[in-house]
Amino acid sequence: MSTDASQRETTRVIAGDSTVEFTGTGSTDRMERGQVVAVIKPDKTVLVHDADGYQPAAWLTRPETTFVEHDPLAVTAIDGDQRLRLTVHESTLDAEVPVSQAGVPVGVCPDCVGSGEDVDAGDGVLVRARGAVHCTDCGERYGLPAGAAVLDATCECGLPTCRVTRGAEFEVCIDRECESLDDHVKEAFDRAWTCPDCDDDLRILRRGGLIAGCAAYPDCETGFALPNGIAVGTCECGLPAFETAGGERCLDAACDRV
Repeated sequence: MSTDASQRETTRVIAGDSTVEFTGTGSTDRMERGQVVAVIKPDKTVLVHDADGYQPAAWLTRPETTFVEHDPLAVTAIDGDQRLRLTVHESTLDAEVPVSQAGVPVGVCPDCVGSGEDVDAGDGVLVRARGAVHCTDCGERYGLPAGAAVLDATCECGLPTCRVTRGAEFEVCIDRECESLDDHVKEAFDRAWTCPDCDDDLRILRRGGLIAGCAAYPDCETGFALPNGIAVGTCECGLPAFETAGGERCLDAACDRV
């Protein structure tokens, strides 16, 4: 799904002859003037750069409030008792530019390509960053399961697939609405193991992440997070054992009898 540029996340860039004022408890109040460039990020962070070095001359990270005024052009960021204000006396640039997550390219967005976007120009590229796959054009985000490896293979929907291990190895679409990892894991392991506390079945459930939880809940509250690994046998305690990147372990992370 291609998104109009006005609907994308943007960074505002303001440059020109400006006065920068910073006040707040625990800091030295100061006022400076010069030809600076101010960057206002989507999370409201304000960075003011001058000609000296790589570090901003002034900044306020993720403040509670950031707003831009006109006549005169000014930016104010407030976080608690800290206040950063940039007053522009003569501007040379005032623009909003679209921004996206930057990451490792893993494919192309089928919705953007289908709408005629030019992938070679950077539109519609899928990148992996911060535990998800993002489109650099429309901003669509697909959260990845922990430990997932994005593959070169493509789902019928046009999105990449990923490999996930939750008791067994599964290859699924990165879009959970297209193909459900939960359904695959349930088919393989729902009621396959027994609760060590009451001998009822362990069900495969999603509680934030995938867990093996007792079917007798709420009478029995036993539950275990499914590890990122392959079920390879049985622990001495009777629960399944898993081969993980860190070695063999029990389904119960607190068990040391493997």
